[in-house]
Amino acid sequence: MKFVIVGTGGTGGVLGGFLAKAGEDVTFIARGEHGQAIKDNGLTIKSIDYGEFTIKPAKVCTMEEYNETPDVMLICTKFNGVPAAVELAKRVAGPETIILPILNVYGTGRIMQEQLPGNLTAMDGCMYVYALKEAPGVIKQMQSILRVFYGFRPGQSRALEAKAKEAEQVMRNAHIEAHLTDDIAQSHLQKFSFVSPMGATGAYFNVTSEAFQKPGEVRDTFAGLIAEVQAIGEAMGVKFKKDLVQYGLKFIDAYGPGGTTSMQRDIAEGRPSEFAGLVDSVVDLGKKLGVPTPYYEKISHWGKEHHIK
Repeated sequence: MKFVIVGTGGTGGVLGGFLAKAGEDVTFIARGEHGQAIKDNGLTIKSIDYGEFTIKPAKVCTMEEYNETPDVMLICTKFNGVPAAVELAKRVAGPETIILPILNVYGTGRIMQEQLPGNLTAMDGCMYVYALKEAPGVIKQMQSILRVFYGFRPGQSRALEAKAKEAEQVMRNAHIEAHLTDDIAQSHLQKFSFVSPMGATGAYFNVTSEAFQKPGEVRDTFAGLIAEVQAIGEAMGVKFKKDLVQYGLKFIDAYGPGGTTSMQRDIAEGRPSEFAGLVDSVVDLGKKLGVPTPYYEKISHWGKEHHIK
């Protein structure tokens, strides 16, 4: 299959690197020093499970340079990169292209679909991976988890279901644990209920994973945020298979020292972050559904006070 990876950071780099290693046709969208390093030296993946390998030569270009029609467009940008990804999809995607955002922000597929022509299909998706750009042209995967969930929204056309199933098998052949699910809202909200509270709590208190693992205000805030996401999901009619608070606490307790999220790192380094999508959007959803979100409101207010983007 022909894949284009829109955003070759930790998520996109690992996804595309594993697919390219398995022999798939992969184009990496990257810019600046990172893009030039991939062009000159290939894309190096330092995998905790499969060691270090380099995709060389690697097909790499900017959004402006890309001019093919892919089978699968994997959107792996930050949330603020979605408008540019929409414009790219309008230009190069066809009716047989699966547009699949793999973002932390819940509902990105729906947001994209609303801005795309009716003959294009944007599914919903999320991914579990702990990886980051170590240096230009180098992606480091620090934990074994590499899991992708994606699916069609209720009422959405399933004309591309056969291709979506084919993509699932292609990813599995590339050692990516892919799941085409009929309940993507449940899968995505379960992921969101961890990464959003962890990022929000870590940024607000300026702490790493160790602080979550002991009793106190940090752990209580983390658990409170998860409970609010679960309440919102239940108000939307989502039936969770497990208690998200207990699941999140168990997950964070297994983290090694120094763990943070990309949103927290972006805020700390003064870069644009996904704060609006990971924090403010929950407050908005709560108000829309009549679900109280005092923990999220507190952190959202803090973000506005500190002019966090």
